[in-house]
Amino acid sequence: MEKVTQKRKSLMKDKKAFTGLEAAIVLTAFIVVAAVFSYMVLGAGFFSTEKAKAVVHTGVEQATSSVELAGEVIGEGNTTADVLENVTLYLQLTAGENPVDMNKLTLSYSDKYVYAANLTRNTTTDTNHDTITISQGEWDYAFVENQEGDRGDDDNMLDADEKVKVKIWLPEEAGDGEGGVASYDWFQIEVKPEQGGTIGIKKTVPGAIDDVMILH
Repeated sequence: MEKVTQKRKSLMKDKKAFTGLEAAIVLTAFIVVAAVFSYMVLGAGFFSTEKAKAVVHTGVEQATSSVELAGEVIGEGNTTADVLENVTLYLQLTAGENPVDMNKLTLSYSDKYVYAANLTRNTTTDTNHDTITISQGEWDYAFVENQEGDRGDDDNMLDADEKVKVKIWLPEEAGDGEGGVASYDWFQIEVKPEQGGTIGIKKTVPGAIDDVMILH
């Protein structure tokens, strides 16, 4: 009888079973906390990744121009005054870009005497004909006829299969009422679409002024 009583007392003092249960509870708690923390970290990581992707995408759109030069830059000279007066250039969409609203295009001009941040667009030109009507310090555009004889889809959007001609009459020099750029002088035109980077076109007037000439 005494041995049975001592055995019961030893069983009551043995806490191994309770220790195992507590360890299981603590382990479960650690697993739950770790799972929640991991979910939060992964969520924050996915959010940061999406934000970084959006920032990179926006940066690429802003840095990459929507339009590009299509062909040579043509100059028209005044052989009497011996200066370059008009510049004609051709634009098309860059690969993979969305249509560009030509009515929202802006042009700036500079040379060693003049800076015009925003040249005036003369809107009297019929953009589906070749003739562009402008005066000094103005510019306008017209769509170019393709091989099928089409000039686009009769709107102001420059689409992937279209080409547009832009003509600029160089502004006058400040104070003298005269325009044009003399031989060996430089000038720069910046074409700014509504979205995308700016195209900088810097040219030097050749030594001999002709009625029509290619500018290099």
